[in-house]
Amino acid sequence: MIIAFIQRAVMLGIPLLFGSTGEIITEKSGHLNLGTAGVMYVGGICGVIGSFLYETNTAAFNPALAVIIPLLSSILGSAVCGLIYSFLTVTLRANQNVTGLALTTFGVGFGNFFGGSLIKLSGNTEIPSIALSATSKVFKTTLPFASKLGVIGDIFFSYSALAYVAIIIAFIASWYFKRTRSGLHLRSIGENPATADAAGINVTAYKYGATVIGSVIAGLGGLYYVMDYANGVWSNDGFGDRGWLAIALVIFAVWRPNLSIIGSIVFGGLLIIHNYIPNTTFSGMELIKMTPYAVTILVLIFVSMRRKRENQPPASLGLSYFREDR
Repeated sequence: MIIAFIQRAVMLGIPLLFGSTGEIITEKSGHLNLGTAGVMYVGGICGVIGSFLYETNTAAFNPALAVIIPLLSSILGSAVCGLIYSFLTVTLRANQNVTGLALTTFGVGFGNFFGGSLIKLSGNTEIPSIALSATSKVFKTTLPFASKLGVIGDIFFSYSALAYVAIIIAFIASWYFKRTRSGLHLRSIGENPATADAAGINVTAYKYGATVIGSVIAGLGGLYYVMDYANGVWSNDGFGDRGWLAIALVIFAVWRPNLSIIGSIVFGGLLIIHNYIPNTTFSGMELIKMTPYAVTILVLIFVSMRRKRENQPPASLGLSYFREDR
């Protein structure tokens, strides 16, 4: 039971890890993208659209194409969302909070609209969902030697490729911020864009790049949730509040992608722990489900009280940059 709990906690935490890593990259440029939840929806449904069109229009199923097509579809849809957000907040200098909330509303509506359309095309009227079992089976392929390693294999090596991609991306992002010149440039923009601009750094290009890349990574979280955790089944509003949990995880990890790895597993475990507690009432289940948010609030209070600069958000987070005011 303990092994099963850990496995489900990791699988449920991977979408949060994708979302939080993407949001951290965006926030390091000084932009607060509250549209991450919508971007994850768009990433998931775009992957579903690509997979659905491939599965229903091919006679010979190719596992490589079954992965590449939804993957590219998800990346494209998420990148477009990132470009829209960047154009509104960087070029037009629109309010970041309002733009992010609008993007979330758009992303959820976009996913539900096309999800409902695909459900009608599939002819599945009794159960309002789409099942892409063949594609999901390819996405869920695990390491072949995992079963031979016993408990170690079950805990550490029994996941699909996208799960390890999420962890690798988090480590790469952490290394990028600390060890590369462009990573330091991005951090300087998030702290003081006017000073970075005066030093010759292209603030607009970095903001666009960070937002689009962050959106693409977050979109992969939606794709992973549908194809792996949900076994290829798309149902409208099935993603729940996981996009908001990803944003909360950013605060929990104090803007460090490597700490998001641990935090995502903790959050994933807190979301399902009520299933492993006997005789849990409905009210008790709801109280347990809110623990990730409560823990995030406690971490935010603790970080604010300590006031250590390395644990604080970027100084210009949420503020539009006017070059004329420099």
